[in-house]
Amino acid sequence: MTYQAAAKQLLRDTALDAAGELLRDRAWSAITMSDVARATGVSRQTLYNEFGGRREFAQAYVLRVAQRLISDVEAVITANAGDPHTALTRAFERFLAEASETALVAAIAGRDGGDELLALVTVQGGELLHAATTRLTSFLRATWPQVPADDAEAAADVLVRMAISHAALPGDDPHRAATGLARALGPFIEQVLMPH
Repeated sequence: MTYQAAAKQLLRDTALDAAGELLRDRAWSAITMSDVARATGVSRQTLYNEFGGRREFAQAYVLRVAQRLISDVEAVITANAGDPHTALTRAFERFLAEASETALVAAIAGRDGGDELLALVTVQGGELLHAATTRLTSFLRATWPQVPADDAEAAADVLVRMAISHAALPGDDPHRAATGLARALGPFIEQVLMPH
């Protein structure tokens, strides 16, 4: 990575981290680009030059949180790859537990000024859905090579949509939700993932 690329990535990471910290203390609607710039240690114009507008910044924040959550899910699946049923149950449970502790999900679920963020993961969430589904499809195929591409994509799409749904409308018990999802996916797991 060149110095310029590293500096650009550092700026993005620092700004997105700052947004997450600010979001812990106040509603998204109360956070301005000036607030983020101040917390990042750069000018507001620098943020606009890097991200574009507020919506683009919010989208970058949402995508990064999603990528981090997916990384956690992948680690759990990898650790339990020999037992697909357990892998998917624990992965979804981990996602729900981790998501419940993120400032993004708290803002969305609380609805206190989080409507803009909610829209970015639901009605305007095409980019998020595509990125997460594509990554998860590739991961499922790498973990379980016997899974046909169409089946992996269908499973990834269902898992991502269910994850978004549960993040936007969280329940009280991640374990129960994860167990229920695994039961619903039982036929898929048995037909496609379990060795015969």
